[in-house]
Amino acid sequence: MNAIVALCHFCELHGPRTLFCTEVLHSPLPQGASSGDISGQNEQAEEEEGGIQMSSRIRSHSPAEGASADSSSPGPKKSDMCEGCRSLAGGHPGYVSHDKETSIKYVSHQHPNHPQLFSIVRQACVRSLSCEVCPGREGPIFFGDEQHGFVFSHTFFIKDSLARGFQRWYSIITIMMDRIYLINSWPFLLGKIRGIIDELQGKALKVFEAEQYGCPQRAQRMNTAFTPFLHQRNGNAARSLTSLTNDENLWACLHTSFAWLLKACGSRLTEKLLEGAPTEDTLVQMEKLADLKEESEGWDGSEEEEKPSSQPDAVEGQELSKCSPETSLMPDCNSWNVAHRRLSVFRSLRHMRQVLGASAFRMLAWHVLMGNQVIWKARDTDLVQSAFDVLRTMLPVGCVRIIPYSDQYEEAYRCNFLGLSPHVQIPSHILSSEFAVLVEVRAATRSSLYPTLFDEEQSLNKYEFVVTSGSPVAADRVGPTILNKIEAALTNQNLSVDVVDQCLVCLKEEWMNKVKVLFKFTKVDSRPKEDTQKLLSILGAAEEDNVKLLKFWMTGLSKTYKSHLMSTVRSPTSSESRN
Repeated sequence: MNAIVALCHFCELHGPRTLFCTEVLHSPLPQGASSGDISGQNEQAEEEEGGIQMSSRIRSHSPAEGASADSSSPGPKKSDMCEGCRSLAGGHPGYVSHDKETSIKYVSHQHPNHPQLFSIVRQACVRSLSCEVCPGREGPIFFGDEQHGFVFSHTFFIKDSLARGFQRWYSIITIMMDRIYLINSWPFLLGKIRGIIDELQGKALKVFEAEQYGCPQRAQRMNTAFTPFLHQRNGNAARSLTSLTNDENLWACLHTSFAWLLKACGSRLTEKLLEGAPTEDTLVQMEKLADLKEESEGWDGSEEEEKPSSQPDAVEGQELSKCSPETSLMPDCNSWNVAHRRLSVFRSLRHMRQVLGASAFRMLAWHVLMGNQVIWKARDTDLVQSAFDVLRTMLPVGCVRIIPYSDQYEEAYRCNFLGLSPHVQIPSHILSSEFAVLVEVRAATRSSLYPTLFDEEQSLNKYEFVVTSGSPVAADRVGPTILNKIEAALTNQNLSVDVVDQCLVCLKEEWMNKVKVLFKFTKVDSRPKEDTQKLLSILGAAEEDNVKLLKFWMTGLSKTYKSHLMSTVRSPTSSESRN
């Protein structure tokens, strides 16, 4: 947490003063601090608590040293300080704690060394002990502004048998620039700072009671009622907090408490990325998981009764899941080395484009985006599966229907990605159809047919990829807008594969939003064709290929979204709002 915690005191001789402050440093130590350890100093200490390592460190100068300090130091001069205004003795290095988890340093000294921070802390100190106080002069209060920061201040009294009214006035302040964060931290800061105050007051009360028992000050002051009070005290007006609490390790303990307070308060509140409503892909995946769960529950309930008769009916479902490399349809695959087979795969769209070539890849990608059937014929099931895994990234999840491998041709209504064994015969009308594309994986005539892209891709050199279709995509055809953007991302070598994947996600979300608008406009609101054409022009999708793409992608909308729109239209409130 980027904040400063300080202990302040209202001196009867010098007014409001900063006694001790702890700040957070995310980089090297501030000016006037070094990493050398103190040698021969009794105050040097090493301890660990809550992952924080504490130690005393040398500082080239300390504002509390007075005349020995640099003239540019923002701290008060020695002549303006008394025992009650001073925390660390002259030459004391202060304290530094190292957070091993975050590499953050917590530095404690009497005043911040930075002039701007000193001014902010000084102003907060004066306001906390003068005008910004709660009723009773003891308790928490919040004040501040954008220029000087926002302050959580808790004022309190410490018993002192030699002070006017037998008590001295102190405050603990927390300063930061984030107003919302500080307000949200109010309950936490109030409880922890109140605990520190109770401990200080408890120690001081014991000292006060011991002094009053040995030498009662009230009776002595009654006997000298007409003597000027300040003169009668004989210089005892200023007493340090260590004297009032009888704790020589007070400042080390306060440093530990303030450092832990800053660390704990910074880690208790975390930012969360709110992504809003789930995407269409997420909704479709959730629906598919729910359907699979219902089917599995139904199979478990009827397994014993319908087991003999249910096998013929389950053939269709089994074909949809024929993705095992060890299938009996491929007896030659079992003899392949597993490590070698893993190399014969496509890893990304960019990789596939490099292997197939720009024109063949554009034809294949065009058919994929248009929703036409993509057929791969090959012996290597891993290669086919990897090709489908790569190509499906261009489509919404709801538009993907895959049969990874089959020993017979399946109609387009059942799948738009179909893997076939090389010996499977494809109907002639499919081969000549403009709504299908065939990729045949053949053995290459020579190993140099496809140059090696990387050392680990040498196994792809033994294949020759032939892409054919009844409706080849002309090179000068504009094509859908999303295809042109995908190709631009793939050809940009400055973009890594991960960045290209994120570009695909953004492009799909952009066009799915257009699909949602078109679906509501045409299917829900039933607008005329003239209005639909105007809408397509506004969406930047008036071209023929873009219209076909939107219509195909409309089939990938989730049932949840469609039912939500339909229920909204049927509800009485929506009808009244339209009227």
